[in-house]
Amino acid sequence: MSIWEYANPVKFMRTSAAILPWVAGGAAVSLAVGLVWGFLTPLDYKQGSTVKIMFLHVPAAMMAINIWVMMLAASLVWLIRRHHVSALAAKAAAPVGAVMTVIALLTGAIWGQPMWGTWWEWDPRLTAFLILFLFYLGYIALWSAVDNPDSAADLTGVLCLVGSVFAFLSRYAVEFWNQGLHQGATVSVRPGDRISSAYSYPLYLCMLGFFLLFVTLLLIRTRTEIRRRRTAALLAREVQG
Repeated sequence: MSIWEYANPVKFMRTSAAILPWVAGGAAVSLAVGLVWGFLTPLDYKQGSTVKIMFLHVPAAMMAINIWVMMLAASLVWLIRRHHVSALAAKAAAPVGAVMTVIALLTGAIWGQPMWGTWWEWDPRLTAFLILFLFYLGYIALWSAVDNPDSAADLTGVLCLVGSVFAFLSRYAVEFWNQGLHQGATVSVRPGDRISSAYSYPLYLCMLGFFLLFVTLLLIRTRTEIRRRRTAALLAREVQG
């Protein structure tokens, strides 16, 4: 079986309908358990109760970056192989990524104010994240501004390539510029400082929940885009007939 079979809209609709309830259920359970577990974790000896915002901030920031990477992969598939489902999936993912970026920026500001003494700082990672959010808005606006769907997919694919630079910087800015206020990664496979297991286990569960939530929303929105494309094609045929 080839993965390209799922680029067929009929195959995608059938498969996504079967897995959607399971993914949605997994997202609901993971988020409910993870967030409640995170709320019940002990206070941090330095940050107090403020540290608990990481159960929203870290998964949202992770998804904001990775959603753009997914959009890049889908856009490349469209540009190279011209599979419409991949272009529609990239389009469907963009608003979800934009919301995740907003959540990351807002929770980061709330977390940073008591830690840094300011709601905003032109820290390299924060700045890169803000620019990434503007690219999300530009991507969504470009889809809306171009009437021809294929032309819109081409142009947004190119925009996605450019925006990927800032997705990369958002992830690695702390390591590029040591003068930033933002701390380095504490959830990593590399040696270094690690958060306590009292926080890491519920955090991993929240990260899983955010990922499954994204997959759920992606499937729902992509299915909607396919139906919208079919409806537009039927209306065009009726007008021509």
